[in-house]
Amino acid sequence: MGTSAIRRVLTGRFAMSRLRRVLVASFVLSASVARGGEADEGFTPLFNGRDLTGWTIPEGDGGHWKVVDGAIDYDAGSEAKGDKNLWTEREFGDFVLKVDWRIKETPFVNKGIPYILPDGTHAKDVTGKELRLALPDSDSGVFLRGDGKYQANIWCWPIGSGEMYGLRTDPSTLPELRAAVTPKHQADKPVGEWNTFEITVKGKAVTTKLNGVVVIDGAEIPDLPARGRLALQHHGAKNSAGEWTGPPSLVQFRNIAIRELGAAK
Repeated sequence: MGTSAIRRVLTGRFAMSRLRRVLVASFVLSASVARGGEADEGFTPLFNGRDLTGWTIPEGDGGHWKVVDGAIDYDAGSEAKGDKNLWTEREFGDFVLKVDWRIKETPFVNKGIPYILPDGTHAKDVTGKELRLALPDSDSGVFLRGDGKYQANIWCWPIGSGEMYGLRTDPSTLPELRAAVTPKHQADKPVGEWNTFEITVKGKAVTTKLNGVVVIDGAEIPDLPARGRLALQHHGAKNSAGEWTGPPSLVQFRNIAIRELGAAK
């Protein structure tokens, strides 16, 4: 075979090899988008990016929990008569959960946002009255082990997302636990941008990272259930005039994946 012929063969083989690599890369990218994001090694996706398979849609919801552009989208308008939250079908024990979330908009002004101190109590003025702030607000969260009391909050409060409101505000919560479930840092990105939770639940301890920053550091919760489902929280309602009466869950979620810890799954 002459030199020119050899060059043609090698060039053809190189072109085919390059074409195969491009096609494989394209397939992998398409698969990743279809799943709502590629799960990290050891993590199992809980959302496929196409539909709500694996989730329990509230009965009578009316299509308000839906998938838009590869993300779970909610408009806070569920028509369900009872529980309006979106729950996983499965229960989980110990795990690491990763989820991206973003607040889409904040049409409601919350006039009662407290000034929260590092110990979880509310700051007061010189007369002893609690300080309250009026700020645009939306409100959602991730329920842990089947109970809204144990959740990582998503909202626009200056204290930041990730706090466990139900525990912090419970009068029976001991001071040490109240401080532990109060965010140590405000790590939220601006409204409209994507944030990432990494929530580790092991035994009775909860650690939450927000955008890589530890905001809840190993809070030990004595009455945390051993197992339970996860949920994406509904919040907000409208009055007869169509006005929001509280901060609504105008949120989106994507790249939801879990790594279960220990033998029990």
